[in-house]
Amino acid sequence: MRANLPTALGRLRDDLDAVRLDLEVPGAEEARRTRDDLIAQVDDYLLPRLAQMDAPALIVVGGSTGAGKSTLLNSLVGSVVSPAGVLRPTTRAPVLAFHPDDLEWFEGARVLPGLPRASGGEAQPGTLQLAPTESLPQGLALLDSPDIDSVLADNRALAGQLLAAADGWLFVTTAARYADAVPWEFLRAARDRGTALSLVLNRVPEDAGREVPAHLRQMLEDEGLPEADVLVVPETTLAEDLLPASALTPVRAWLDDLAADAQARAALVRRTLRGALASLPARAAAVEGAAVEQLSAAAELRAEADTAYAAAGREVEVALRSGSLLRGEVLARWHEVVGTGDVMRTLESRVGWARDRLVSLVSGKPAADDELREAVENRVEAVVRAAAERAAERTARAWRERVAGRALLDGTTGLDRASAGLEAATEDEVRAWQGVVLDLVREQGASKRATARLASLGVNGAGLTVMLAVFAHTGGLTGAEVVVAGGTSALSQKVLEAIFGDQAVRTLAAQAREDLFARVERLLREDAARFDALLEEAAPEADSFARLHGAVDAIRRAA
Repeated sequence: MRANLPTALGRLRDDLDAVRLDLEVPGAEEARRTRDDLIAQVDDYLLPRLAQMDAPALIVVGGSTGAGKSTLLNSLVGSVVSPAGVLRPTTRAPVLAFHPDDLEWFEGARVLPGLPRASGGEAQPGTLQLAPTESLPQGLALLDSPDIDSVLADNRALAGQLLAAADGWLFVTTAARYADAVPWEFLRAARDRGTALSLVLNRVPEDAGREVPAHLRQMLEDEGLPEADVLVVPETTLAEDLLPASALTPVRAWLDDLAADAQARAALVRRTLRGALASLPARAAAVEGAAVEQLSAAAELRAEADTAYAAAGREVEVALRSGSLLRGEVLARWHEVVGTGDVMRTLESRVGWARDRLVSLVSGKPAADDELREAVENRVEAVVRAAAERAAERTARAWRERVAGRALLDGTTGLDRASAGLEAATEDEVRAWQGVVLDLVREQGASKRATARLASLGVNGAGLTVMLAVFAHTGGLTGAEVVVAGGTSALSQKVLEAIFGDQAVRTLAAQAREDLFARVERLLREDAARFDALLEEAAPEADSFARLHGAVDAIRRAA
């Protein structure tokens, strides 16, 4: 194996750790377990083992609740180093038994670096209890792990971590429970990881001494584990909490063979190491595929939000262009400012008089300017807010129809309504837009001729007229409103043309409309960002699967 393999493994580990798989799509839970198992195996086994190939072989004694793991370990070393009992769960802290001369290998962080070491007395949960014993040969260590089916989630997780850190498994089951589903999940994991595996079939009744082991061996072959040893321990009475030597004979022979043969131990280590490395591409590919699925699900959810908010943008644009903004308060204020009826009756013959009339009314009633401006603000804000409310409701409804979207929305509040800050943000944007319109009026009125005409009307009056020109179209109005809005539009156009000229008016209206629509689009985009934020926290980054693919290729080249 090449020297740059640890670097490639470190890269894979970091890329796996960076993959978010939090969207609830089919297979997500299994993909998360695969990702976490890979990270644990790289951290707890592959990197430490590659760094020190001559370290003792670590055999993890694992199995289900009550299978007899602790009793087996105690019997192999000849003393109670891992207490067993009838109350479950009993193994709260893993116990590591090894020859005293191997202490240097295990007291540091070479294996299971995340577990603090403890020795002597009762081990605390979350620690690794060190139990040096002369009963084990140098170069071979046995680790008693928590139950794989413990009622405590922390125990189950720790059992999986320890098994991933092993050079080999001594997996303990019983004649009564060898076909249970949970143990076979772990045995398949050993197969997929390439871990060397031997099974202890414990408490086998005398009348089942042939049938049960034969059935277990057939099951192992069917599951792709034909090379796994089956070590049969008959049902027997314990002597001082230990198995009698006669019952322990098959397991003792297996252990003695490893103890006596350094080459056999090295072969076991190499077998597991090669198997683990060979399993990486397929297991990482499963995570890679899950990342693609998550990205696809995120894209679908994002498209739902985009569609809803794009529709909201069109709603606002239609409302702004249709003349509906002139209904109600805005129309009433417009009457007060320009005296719409009188001006419209004389507009055809006396545009100049209309302008004079407009000037006198505006100058005589300065408060009407402010009221009209405020009415325009309120009406635009109401249109934007209503459109955003509908977009948020549509998005939330569409997300709840998908499992991934429903899971993201669970535990959140208010996402089916416009965001709390939208109202204030809209007020700021509309006022800023009105300021831009006034600036445009000042720029267009910079010439001497335009300045003279603008002086009588005033920048505020001209600016409000430009704003009304943006909104005043007859589409969507009926009956008398068509007459009023149509007249308002014509009046706005004529007055502005008289001040600035035909081309300038078109430019003013286009610039004002474009600026307003851009602000509305930004407001809606900011409101939609709440949904994007949920996706960004849960879904993988767009290039995460590509990074994983590259990391696996690097391992193939280095292995």
